[in-house]
Amino acid sequence: MILASFSYVDLPEPAKSALGLLIAFCLGTLIGAERQYRQRTAGLRTAVLVAVGASAFVDLGMRLTGPEGGTRTVAYVISGIGFLGAGVIMKEGMNVRGLNTAATLWCSAAVGAFAGSDMPLEALFVTATVLACNTALRPLVKLIDRLPIRESDTEATYEVQVTTVPGETGPAQDLLIERLEAANYPVSAIEIEERGEDAVDVIATLTASAVEPDELDAVTAELQKAPGIRHATWTSQTTGD
Repeated sequence: MILASFSYVDLPEPAKSALGLLIAFCLGTLIGAERQYRQRTAGLRTAVLVAVGASAFVDLGMRLTGPEGGTRTVAYVISGIGFLGAGVIMKEGMNVRGLNTAATLWCSAAVGAFAGSDMPLEALFVTATVLACNTALRPLVKLIDRLPIRESDTEATYEVQVTTVPGETGPAQDLLIERLEAANYPVSAIEIEERGEDAVDVIATLTASAVEPDELDAVTAELQKAPGIRHATWTSQTTGD
């Protein structure tokens, strides 16, 4: 209520800037403290700096050219924070980590942008929403993660692999693609890996991100009976967030 009833109109411009920075600092601290507590890559200081920086740049744009300048600055802040957020995203094999922290930094910039635009109440609302997303939703996330789920309902990367002899690589590749497409599983990529001098693996990556396990089992069983095929199998790796 204090922020809602408080008016910036009668304050001199330097005081408005200082107040905006103070609000961005305090609200950024709330967001950053939660990230720091959970030992995330971008913690307290990073969240505060993002909020304060966004507030300063938006305030500067408004001071120089009015609301139009503030609008342009907000657009630049949004894109600029995207590059900063990319720095905390790490890819480990098929798994991706840091997306939530990057999104939190992006929201910290929104908090700062509201503060720099003389909208403290809106900045407070965004802060409360971000904290709710990162704390109140965690029990729901854990509950969903514990629910049993069928293999066909998961989103993953699927590979079908056949092992053959070097002289049969071409026919094995053609047969693999033919059987998969007949089962309505188009191939997005084919990789050939040599295993010594007497064996070659032909690995097909499927376009589909969800499959019926029984159908792939049937395909690999059929492939394994084909002439020139020593072994056939399929694997999946769930993508992480």
